[in-house]
Amino acid sequence: MKTSLRSKPKPNSPVKRSSLYRGEEPTKMKRQLTITTEPIDEGGLLGMRSMSGGMGAAVYFAGVVRATEENRSIKAIEYEAYGRMAEHQFHLLFDEMEKRWPIESVRLVHRIGAVKVGEPSLWVEVITPHRGESFAACQWLIDEMKRVVPIWKKILA
Repeated sequence: MKTSLRSKPKPNSPVKRSSLYRGEEPTKMKRQLTITTEPIDEGGLLGMRSMSGGMGAAVYFAGVVRATEENRSIKAIEYEAYGRMAEHQFHLLFDEMEKRWPIESVRLVHRIGAVKVGEPSLWVEVITPHRGESFAACQWLIDEMKRVVPIWKKILA
């Protein structure tokens, strides 16, 4: 019979960082936040991935502008941000993620300005020891970002 020193977390449930690192201090989560008018280079971002040997999951999400919004055809979406407040809110979200999950690193890129149909407006990477933690943390971050970060969109038809 196989036994474990720690109980297995329920799928998609937040986990306290310290519960996964018995006897050792968790390292500080690496963070990278970019708010830019430049196109998101997904290949370049993937090529810059860095993770330690103890990590087993890297989840990536790309939010891409659809050809329809609110049941009408569009050409692009223009994103506008209150820059300093957006950065502040993202860092508060990163702080909360670090408390909830054993995340080694999070990288987030958000476009501002006009983003054409088919182009990514958001790119997120979350690295954790296991896939469930990465998926849950990534989804939580995106949901909370949409709720609290002052980034607005305007449809360009």
